Amino acid sequence: MKKWLLRIGGVLIGIIILLSFWIMLNLKDRHSGYELDLALNTTDLSGTLKVGFSAQAITPDVVDTWNDINGDAEYNEKDGDTYNDNNNNGKFDAFWIAGFSQARAANGVHDDVWARTVVFDDGTSRFALVSLDAIGFRHDDVIDVREMIPDEAGIDYAIISSTHTHESNDLIGIWGMSPFKSGVNSEHMQYVKSQAVKSIVEAVSKLRPAKLTIAQDLTGAEDLLMDTREPIVMDSGLRMIQAIDSETNENLGVLLAWANHPETLWSDNLLISSDFPHYFRDCVENGVYDGDSLVMPGIGGTAVYINGAIGGLMTTRGSMSIKGPFSDTTYVEPNFEKAKAQGQKLALLALEALSQPDTIIEKANISLRAKTLLLPLDNNMFRLAAALGVLDFGMTGWFNIRSEIAAFSIGPASFLCIPGEIYPEIINGGIETPEGQDFKTGIVETPPLRELMPGEFQFIIGLANDEIGYIIPKSEWDHEAPYIYDDDDSPYGEENSVGSETAPILHRELQRILKEL
Repeated sequence: MKKWLLRIGGVLIGIIILLSFWIMLNLKDRHSGYELDLALNTTDLSGTLKVGFSAQAITPDVVDTWNDINGDAEYNEKDGDTYNDNNNNGKFDAFWIAGFSQARAANGVHDDVWARTVVFDDGTSRFALVSLDAIGFRHDDVIDVREMIPDEAGIDYAIISSTHTHESNDLIGIWGMSPFKSGVNSEHMQYVKSQAVKSIVEAVSKLRPAKLTIAQDLTGAEDLLMDTREPIVMDSGLRMIQAIDSETNENLGVLLAWANHPETLWSDNLLISSDFPHYFRDCVENGVYDGDSLVMPGIGGTAVYINGAIGGLMTTRGSMSIKGPFSDTTYVEPNFEKAKAQGQKLALLALEALSQPDTIIEKANISLRAKTLLLPLDNNMFRLAAALGVLDFGMTGWFNIRSEIAAFSIGPASFLCIPGEIYPEIINGGIETPEGQDFKTGIVETPPLRELMPGEFQFIIGLANDEIGYIIPKSEWDHEAPYIYDDDDSPYGEENSVGSETAPILHRELQRILKEL
């Protein structure tokens, strides 16, 4: 009897040791010792400003499809769902769509998703801004991309941001077939990284002397999104920078900035898509059409879309209507026609603003500050997902994660790089201290960050170099009852946030680098 007990005890100890080793492996710091503290500052305006663009597809090859028996947009064999083994390898090679629920397997591709890049070079400094059509891209993966960029590209700094589309495949991990299995296809992830590098290298090869046209429309797009959490504060302004070849007067490309969740297609869509940014970019490049009739010509070149302060959250939810730009048709139900109407209206606003720009600059210097920072991972579900290997959160200490912030300016335009989905009130002001808050505190994140940004044109790049989730003002944090604004349930956001200290830490550190900028 004692021998059996010893054997059982030995097996249990062995299992515990193996499990502990597996968890430690999952939590291992993938880039131990990595720390960035970068300052670029060109004071000499005699250099020639050059800009280059590129677009490389990162679309997954969806081969296996499936049959949604009960129409719930979630693959579940218990519901009778079956898959079509189109490559005859005996298994379901699914690409899991990120956003909304788990087990949303892609059933095809509607439009390509992209790594779109713009490179700026002022003769002294050169940096790349890549925008991925993805729900997000973790900081460890950003570092991987940076390490893959060839030295001859001459990149001093690379920013990898995400459009946050809810209709592309999972690059984070938590939208797989089950809560205990990552939704990331490792082979495709490597493809995304290599395409991002290819996009950077090609943009460098296309660098041309350029003048910059800067325009903005701060009110025209207000009716195309909504804030779904009090206080109602949005960042709905459209901001654009167009690069025009100084020698040929040809349009090289344009940077388009807006703040809204690309989830207009909503949760039942099973086709890979970049959502409304697809139509927005296409119309700016190739023109806006009413059927076969050209309403407004495009400007050519390559359009790069970046998202902004989308916490709160900023969305065009399934019940919100969008009126068509050329008829009395109003789109309510989520579909591609609704996303197209949204993209067309955004493009009309952007093209009109660019036709009457606020300023055109021939010379501009680059000033940039970027810095690594550590954030406490206080979300227990995220901790568990990291321990199980579902979320690839490498730890730099006891549940601390590495992330990054950056700020840069090009002439009269300044940019703030936020590693997640920041609430607009932290950017623009309007933070409240409602009854029911979990922390009895005054407003912590003050002054609003946009007040500290230099220049006349101030861009926010959300999900830049990381996706840590929602960045919520501490005085609005509400996980425990009673709930703020007399709600019956806890507000959405906290469950997908690293923790309540994230916003105060980021605000403090962003203030510092803005002062140094």
